[in-house]
Amino acid sequence: METKKKKTFIFDKKNYQILGIAIAVIALGFILMAGGGSEDPTVFNPEIFSFRRIRLAPSLVLLGFGIAIYSILVKSEK
Repeated sequence: METKKKKTFIFDKKNYQILGIAIAVIALGFILMAGGGSEDPTVFNPEIFSFRRIRLAPSLVLLGFGIAIYSILVKSEK
């Protein structure tokens, strides 16, 4: 007698939605951090020290990781 086991996911749909938001926030942080290089390596480009690259982008990445941890720890409705 074969009994079929129902395959279930570890998390609910809500958890995966929150995790998707977290991944999007992390990706946005890395996108904001990109760029600012110079075509000529002997020329200094002060744009690499802008508010966006030094404060905003790393803050978004850390916020995204916090949201990801929250999505793992939030209690399922089951």
